[in-house]
Amino acid sequence: MEITLQLKRLGKKKVKKFPFTLAETPQNLEELLIGCVKNQVEAFNKKRLEVNVIGFLSPSEIQDQAASGKVDFGDLANRDLANEQESIDNVLVAFKDGLFLVFIDDEEITDLQTPLQLTSESVIAFIRMTFLVGSYW
Repeated sequence: MEITLQLKRLGKKKVKKFPFTLAETPQNLEELLIGCVKNQVEAFNKKRLEVNVIGFLSPSEIQDQAASGKVDFGDLANRDLANEQESIDNVLVAFKDGLFLVFIDDEEITDLQTPLQLTSESVIAFIRMTFLVGSYW
């Protein structure tokens, strides 16, 4: 299933939007979160296993990376693979603890068992909450 994801961090103006493909249509929020995590763990682990043969950057790659503010060769110092089950457990705990909010078509979903009726036009927004720390005194 093809959906559109929006990632937003509270207090920041930038919203990242990108198309996202799930292997199967989720029936509730918990299945949606698990599907997203599985997809991202697979991509993360695949990137860790790739071998970078080319040791230089083309001028166009340098310009593209410079526009984002960081130019690097893409080498990874940490080659540890992510554990899928730990990642799933983490996202479920993070949702329950209120570390991020989920909106589907501008409607907040607050329960993991809420039934979903997603279409290819559905927009799913994940908003990461920012907690203030420090002393007021």
